[in-house]
Amino acid sequence: MGFYDDDDLIVSAMADEEDGRVVDSEKTGYDEVENILRPKSMDGYVGQDKVKENLAVFMGSAKLRGEPLDHVLLYGPPGLGKTTLAHIIATEMGGQIKVTSGPAIEKSGDLAAILTNLNEGDVLFVDEIHRLNRNVEEILYPAMEDFSLDFIIGKGPSARSVQIPLKRFTLVGATTRAGLLSSPLRDRFGVICRLEMYSPEELTEIVTRSARILGSEISAEGAKEIGRRSRGTPRIANRLLRRVRDFSIVAGHDEITLEDAKKGLKRMEIDELGLDSTDIRLLSSMATKFNGGPVGLDTLSATVNEDSTTIEDVYEPYLLQLGFIARTPRGRTLTVNAYKHLGLPVPRGAQVSIFEDNDA
Repeated sequence: MGFYDDDDLIVSAMADEEDGRVVDSEKTGYDEVENILRPKSMDGYVGQDKVKENLAVFMGSAKLRGEPLDHVLLYGPPGLGKTTLAHIIATEMGGQIKVTSGPAIEKSGDLAAILTNLNEGDVLFVDEIHRLNRNVEEILYPAMEDFSLDFIIGKGPSARSVQIPLKRFTLVGATTRAGLLSSPLRDRFGVICRLEMYSPEELTEIVTRSARILGSEISAEGAKEIGRRSRGTPRIANRLLRRVRDFSIVAGHDEITLEDAKKGLKRMEIDELGLDSTDIRLLSSMATKFNGGPVGLDTLSATVNEDSTTIEDVYEPYLLQLGFIARTPRGRTLTVNAYKHLGLPVPRGAQVSIFEDNDA
């Protein structure tokens, strides 16, 4: 419950979002190009087939019952399309979408202002929902279960409880760290979806589609080259496409060719496997300064001057997927594959990756 000293604070809690921290779908932090590239329907959304199929069933059932979709939790590494899915859900369900993030909702009144301004069937998208303040989170519990806000006005013997009814809405929460969600909050989501990394073929399809939307011609080989170096992430694929397009335009080419893609990616220090300079710095530091590990995350963070959360959420998942590093109880260690990729001699006792060839 939220605690307020007087009725004026309740009125303030229900006021329109005036401080700029809560934005609608037309005022997100994403740039205009990103919004243009975002699919508007499930048909245009590439990949995540299991998630799409299940969501289609859940949304179809909700529409037949004349009810809003149950609350949805989307989790997985950054850049896989959680925000895009939230917009698609709102479109498919015929509602408007309000977009905010966990850190932006600082007080209970902020959340109350958002919830009381939602209409029937609207979608509230909360990015980084694991970073919600615990006092704010408690306001969500009755809102998600009973579509109501519970407040206590005043203190002591004069305190009284006030309940504000809400219109039925769908909360879509997104997080890269589902393990940090409290159990009471996680248990209130009726639909929980994990988004997986994309295959090179799916990313090639995304690159081709995005190039068409941007009005650029791209060869099949060029799209494939960008797709396979995009770390399994559509957001990275679109970013690399836009930068490679710049090199192609300056070179005076009417089409983004394989040569344009290779040249642009080399200039951006993206290697054959999609590793960038930070990835190489991480691997090289582990090899040369820590003899391949084990090394703790905080120590590695200080060595390469990169935030530990960024390493864990952005860089490490792809390195784990490639089989270049391994997590052990004592810390991170390099595998044989990593030494080979760096062109360094493999020390005796180096861990063999599960992806290592049999003849290695």
